[in-house]
Amino acid sequence: MQFIAPYLSALSTILGLLFFVGIAMWAWSDGRKSANQQSANLPFALPDEYKKD
Repeated sequence: MQFIAPYLSALSTILGLLFFVGIAMWAWSDGRKSANQQSANLPFALPDEYKKD
């Protein structure tokens, strides 16, 4: 097990990095642009009962 542990650690690091890069590319892709724009405006879409008079 001592022989394979460094390789498992390296493999998990590489897989984690690949997943991170893949999710980041998906989140910033052109297909997600409209959904990102809607999400960015959510904090400003407060219901009427929260408006100050």
